[in-house]
Amino acid sequence: MADSFYLYVAAAFAVGFVLSALIFRSRKSAAPELPAPAPAPAPEKPALAAPALTPEQQHASGLFLLSMLQREGRFVDFVLEDVAGVSDDQLAGAARVVHEGCRKVLKQYLSIEPVLPQEEGATVDVPAGFDAGRIRLTGNVAGAPPFKGALKHHGWAAKDVKLPQPPTALDVKILAPAEVELP
Repeated sequence: MADSFYLYVAAAFAVGFVLSALIFRSRKSAAPELPAPAPAPAPEKPALAAPALTPEQQHASGLFLLSMLQREGRFVDFVLEDVAGVSDDQLAGAARVVHEGCRKVLKQYLSIEPVLPQEEGATVDVPAGFDAGRIRLTGNVAGAPPFKGALKHHGWAAKDVKLPQPPTALDVKILAPAEVELP
């Protein structure tokens, strides 16, 4: 709304300036012509604030990745399924399909590497000033670093990300379309 106001003010100023120029130009004055004053600088437009993004717009790439995991590995189906009454053999069979499809997506779009290169179970040193986003301490955490402990999980870091932009025509909130088989 403020942008429209400034547009109307600028347009009114420009029209007024042109009309004034035409009126004064058509008048014949006995006085000698004075050099025209320098035109006033156009009023600065205020910086436009970026429109607020909806949560689905802000997280479109994450939703798109989740939809690819669903498409290739039925990840969402697997996680949302109540497996309490399913036998271990059935669960293992389903997990194999999910694993294969999700692994395909991760390998296609991400290069993933361990945060720490040591084998799980190895003794590692955690120096003073360590990055708590990369290393999480568990167990008896007391005192100040440096620490020495057993590596329980080496962590994962995305080295390269090659995710495509979600198609603009795609509703990123739809992780998997409903499927209807026709007779």
